Amino acid sequence: MRTLSVGDTVRFLNTVGGGRVKGFQSKQIVIVEDEHGFDLPVLISECVVVEPADTLMSSAEKNSSEESFGDTAKAGAAIDRTGIPKEVVQHEREATTNSSEVYRPEETLEGEQLTACLAYLPMEIKNLSSTSYECYFVNDSNYYLYFNYMSRENNSWKSRYTGLVEPNTKIFIEEFDKALLNDIEKVAVQFIAFKQEKPFRFKNPCSVELRVDTVKFYKLHSFRENDYFEEDALIYYVIQEDIPEKELLVSAGDLEQAIKEKRRAGRPARRQRIEKPKKDPIIEVDLHINQLLDTTAGMDNTAILEYQLKVFNDTMKGHLRRKHQKIVFIHGKGDGVLRNALVKELKKNYPSCYYQDASFQEYGYGATMVTIK
Repeated sequence: MRTLSVGDTVRFLNTVGGGRVKGFQSKQIVIVEDEHGFDLPVLISECVVVEPADTLMSSAEKNSSEESFGDTAKAGAAIDRTGIPKEVVQHEREATTNSSEVYRPEETLEGEQLTACLAYLPMEIKNLSSTSYECYFVNDSNYYLYFNYMSRENNSWKSRYTGLVEPNTKIFIEEFDKALLNDIEKVAVQFIAFKQEKPFRFKNPCSVELRVDTVKFYKLHSFRENDYFEEDALIYYVIQEDIPEKELLVSAGDLEQAIKEKRRAGRPARRQRIEKPKKDPIIEVDLHINQLLDTTAGMDNTAILEYQLKVFNDTMKGHLRRKHQKIVFIHGKGDGVLRNALVKELKKNYPSCYYQDASFQEYGYGATMVTIK
């Protein structure tokens, strides 16, 4: 896989969008400038290079670069293979290092309790008979997790992925086809949790074994709506709110005793039906001014924008207590003025809320989905 460089044009793997690489926030986070001029922190593993930086430089620009650095070269300065003096490269590396030192992940109140899971997604959900699958590890907490994902082979274990995942982040682990499903019938995850450069509550190291029901990979209804992906996924929790998942193991003696008690009872115990709370439906708010007002007579562009932002803020404040509520704000593509204003409001007044481009198939490029955290 090609290493990212400043100036590369990239697209995102799991979300709509992309842009130009502007810099690096840490060893795993790259800063991408999108088409509207906003700087977005993105996992390096979530970026695919569509046009390297060196192909964007014209011959005239190359000549200009050579002339601008000509005096330095004559003075004996070392030039690296990109044509940039090493002193400049070193300065950029120092700037990157300094920026990583001040980086602080955003935290949520719920994130103080550890929640993590494995997520399996089909590459082609409409073709389950032959599709391959992706596996992700999701860290839904304020802690860094250094983890090892492994599978059982006979009487031993094989590490499939080892790495560090940042707070409130998901990380791609592997892609596999149906022929390898039997290899993941028995998996395990071990991790330690910590925070960097700040005090935190001690969390016990976690080690959880899971039995993956591979039959579910052939059934469409096994892949369900979830809080971590736009696509339906098969989720196996490793830990929820600081409580590790435990596989139910029943001994032969316990099973025999249970059968005897059932016979003595004379009739099977009636299972109590548990009503699961229904997920709140997605709320759609069309911010086009002609959908909000009958007339805009006497209003200039500034007044129109202020009214649209008022509707946005009123909607957000009215649903802040509804955790995991998803709201789609339809703003249209246009020149990006309204979208940029919404993003500023989200960063300033609702930093704990998560936002992303809404489904392209349903809304095109002109909508933003906000998830209340």
